[in-house]
Amino acid sequence: MLQIKSVEVKKDHKLLVELSNGKTGLFDVKPYKDKGIFIELKDPVYFKQVKLCFGGVAWPNGQDFSADTIEYELIEQSESRQQAVAEPKTKYEKK
Repeated sequence: MLQIKSVEVKKDHKLLVELSNGKTGLFDVKPYKDKGIFIELKDPVYFKQVKLCFGGVAWPNGQDFSADTIEYELIEQSESRQQAVAEPKTKYEKK
């Protein structure tokens, strides 16, 4: 059964997670924070209260994400590094 091994809060409503299958990456909570029970996650102090819970992640008032949901939407660490270091071509570069 897939589980979250570790979770760390990052800026801009993202979580850095490590999964039991060896994948590591960012999970973006922004698409959820305007919906239903997840509205409370807009509060940065509350958002930082995320904990591991039953193989997924959860907050004190019942908001949670399963490991499967997180894996499906995960921006893998290697992908996020490539995006961070990719430089746009300038008009002076040879084509």
